[in-house]
Amino acid sequence: MAATADPLQRGFAAPDFSLPGIDGRTYTLTDVRGPKGLLVMFICNHCPYVQAVADRIKRDTDDLRALGIGAVAINSNDTVAYPEDSFDNMKVFAAKHGFAFPYLFDESQAVARAYGAVCTPDFFGFNADLKLEYRGQLDASRKQAAPPDTRRDLFEAMKQIAATGVGPDEQYPSIGCSIKWKDAA
Repeated sequence: MAATADPLQRGFAAPDFSLPGIDGRTYTLTDVRGPKGLLVMFICNHCPYVQAVADRIKRDTDDLRALGIGAVAINSNDTVAYPEDSFDNMKVFAAKHGFAFPYLFDESQAVARAYGAVCTPDFFGFNADLKLEYRGQLDASRKQAAPPDTRRDLFEAMKQIAATGVGPDEQYPSIGCSIKWKDAA
């Protein structure tokens, strides 16, 4: 288990990327941003923390799209050591959960490193200027989904960012499986 431990670095500019999506397209930061902001999520297929909230991720990203917030998910795990996170399995996972946002593969792991991602899920909420305003949990779920009436921390933070450009002062770290880094060559 890992947690996002770094303090929020408000104003951190979203690093650009060019990554393949499960739909056959290549996506950049410009392609996925919304007019009011962007949610960048580092997830994978096998992590029980991601599996517990995948349907909530779909719900929240659908609701955020209506508020002008774009969303993208990136899998940066080592797929040789973790074949369940393979590109083909990403397609299956996204279809199973009805993801309506691009799901991208960061084979080199350079994008995860540029963002400072440490776990799955790891959520980065950017305002319309693509400056970081939220780095925290989806909600209080862990390896099991929290009760249905649990506060939607990520959604509420991104809703505030869409309206004001500024995220909440109080943010709780995301907790999940560590990113599965490749062995150094």
